[in-house]
Amino acid sequence: MPPPRSADIAAGRPRPAAGTVWTVVLVAVLAGPALLWLLRSGPQPLWRQLSVVTGLLALSAMVVAATLPSRVRSLSRALGLETLLALHRQLGVLAGALVAAHLATVIAADPTRVTLLDPLVAPARGIAATGASIALTVLLVLALRRSRHRGTHEVWRWLHLLLAAAVLGASALHVLWLGHVVADAVLGPVLAGLGVLLLAVLVSRWLMRAVFDQRSEFRVQEVRTESPTVSTLVLARRGRHSGGGTWFRPGQFAWLRLERHAVEEHPFTIASSAQDTGRVEFTVRHTGDFAGRLRDLPPGEPVWLDGPYGAFTTDGVPGTGLVLIAGGVGITPMMSMLRTAADRGDRRPYRLVVHARDRADLLFRAELAQLRTRLDLRVTEVLRRPALDWDGATGPIDTSLLAATLIDLDDPHRRVDYFVCGNPRLVTDVLDTLTALGVPENRVHTEQFHHV
Repeated sequence: MPPPRSADIAAGRPRPAAGTVWTVVLVAVLAGPALLWLLRSGPQPLWRQLSVVTGLLALSAMVVAATLPSRVRSLSRALGLETLLALHRQLGVLAGALVAAHLATVIAADPTRVTLLDPLVAPARGIAATGASIALTVLLVLALRRSRHRGTHEVWRWLHLLLAAAVLGASALHVLWLGHVVADAVLGPVLAGLGVLLLAVLVSRWLMRAVFDQRSEFRVQEVRTESPTVSTLVLARRGRHSGGGTWFRPGQFAWLRLERHAVEEHPFTIASSAQDTGRVEFTVRHTGDFAGRLRDLPPGEPVWLDGPYGAFTTDGVPGTGLVLIAGGVGITPMMSMLRTAADRGDRRPYRLVVHARDRADLLFRAELAQLRTRLDLRVTEVLRRPALDWDGATGPIDTSLLAATLIDLDDPHRRVDYFVCGNPRLVTDVLDTLTALGVPENRVHTEQFHHV
């Protein structure tokens, strides 16, 4: 199951202290260089000052935007994937606006500089700036049109990465060849340090984990059919890494590659218990070529994982009751949560609401019946297109259905946390329903399906 869009994306329950630290760091990187320039530059003509400040802010926004989706695990755990991807998009748009403002203020300071936009006569610094601006414009247009484009995700992803690399590279050359900012005794080393840190993040993301991390290799143990369109991929940890310690938290996800050095990888939510340290399971609906290939993997075949990621997890949540609301294959993280809770002997009440198209789309029914003997668990199944002999709940998950399902948890002394996972429409509808029921926002954790 792919994790949410807007990364995710997984709101989960970020860690407050770590979240505060990371927020301060990101704000410092975003605003620090521009503030340093203002403190050190002395009196300057207004348009010149604005041109430098907007340029530095644009550069900082690009650096932060490139870092957010680069799988820094502590950052992902602290802020949650949904927050990171939302910030990534917002900072990309902000960088575009700042670049436009930078160009406008440069020309306003000296109208003859409009020639810097002509690559036939412009110096190298101007050509670099024009190239970065064009690449950023194309990048933003493609990103904003993505929701309406149904092309191959991998093509879009690699085009996005190549354009981002072009923007960062050309912007760095522009600043370097411009000379006056990097020549500053304080600001120069600060910018160099940011460049080194960004390079370290990218090297870790694209080289160290993919090539040198031996813990990332797993072996296919079996592929178990759950329905005509859904299978569970069971992987065993390799060799000396096959045991010892919890590898992930229930509800998290990992990126899966079929070859160590493959460029194609896809995110799937982990379905197995976090207490099972020797193996990991992914329940996948076979939509698309990559997911379709998974059900044909033979036992013993090596695959590679990068993870875990995400803050959509019941670990650390102080709730004395938990409500899990899933749509379709969105039950995958819920199964990890329930399996882990059963293995840990968790005595808190769990209420699972499953929304599916029809009876054939209901997964894990036999196992859920067994889990009810190990947990304080009640399961409510809701179908959109029920057969004539269906005597369960039907239609959308509305206020009356949830109120009736959760009536036994209606206790002012009990803290109930809600976990919602499914397609964007289901998540939005359930959020509206929970708001109508007066559920506090900080007790609702969401994950929506989308590639990241």
